[in-house]
Amino acid sequence: MSCCNQTKITEFLLLGFSGSYTHKLLLFFLCIMIYIMSLTVNSMIIGLCIGCQNLRSPMYFFLCHLIVNDIMLSTSVGPNLLSTLLKAGKTMSVSACVTQFFASGFFTGVECFLLTVMAYDRYLAICNPLHYISIMTSKYSLNLVMGSWIQMFLIVAVIITLTCSAGFCGNNTLDYIYCDYAPLLKLSCADVFIADLVRTILNIPGVILPLVIIITSYISIIISILRISTSTGRQKAFSTCSSHITVVCTYYGILIVKYSFPSKIESSVMNKTLSLLYTMVTPLLNPIIYSVRNKEIQKAFNKWFSARM
Repeated sequence: MSCCNQTKITEFLLLGFSGSYTHKLLLFFLCIMIYIMSLTVNSMIIGLCIGCQNLRSPMYFFLCHLIVNDIMLSTSVGPNLLSTLLKAGKTMSVSACVTQFFASGFFTGVECFLLTVMAYDRYLAICNPLHYISIMTSKYSLNLVMGSWIQMFLIVAVIITLTCSAGFCGNNTLDYIYCDYAPLLKLSCADVFIADLVRTILNIPGVILPLVIIITSYISIIISILRISTSTGRQKAFSTCSSHITVVCTYYGILIVKYSFPSKIESSVMNKTLSLLYTMVTPLLNPIIYSVRNKEIQKAFNKWFSARM
């Protein structure tokens, strides 16, 4: 048990990024620009998918849910981070901090599940095209998405309960950019060993298994593409999944590097920067990557733009 005999914490002081006020102000304007652009671009893609008949396939249905999740992920961190940058830290109640911890963890995990669902969708489309329509029905697509949201909700709820239910004690300073698992666990009055063990176990279905499914799916996809006789056919097949591969590599790459750091440097500038990248920057990059590489989205945007000229 950690710090059980110490004074219970009623509020946290979130430090955010260190540095001079000028540097924080520059970072503030950079973050607010990224956040506004992310909301704008993501909302535009959702509008195109809803309004265009050509973007009603399961792939775009999954993309819409990924974009909604990206908006929620950046919103769970962005506004609070912006407030922290304008001040010498930000005071947060325990309930507000735990809520942010739940939201950021939940949407981070859902992103992994949705990327897995999209990889499975591309696997069926390329490796089993004759049965794709009969398998990937609207009902099945909805079940995959709802299963992603519900399963991650349960996983994060267990982690939150074990980490936060006993309260917090000790030093109330969090040298981080948002309320995350590692900084909060250090101050938790719960059994740290049990909480960390359960989280490690839950990471198997929550993070590791989705990554294994994605890798397995793309190995099968690459083998199927290489069997296509014509170069045009291979190029067309690869173009349908190249955007998703880029997004997966970017998102999982940042997460792997972030959580590979030793616990002693959790509050380092590098760790904070990596957290900023996957919570604020990747939600902006994802729709851009899909838009640049996807001809259907480009056609829908050109049609929408031409109608308003």
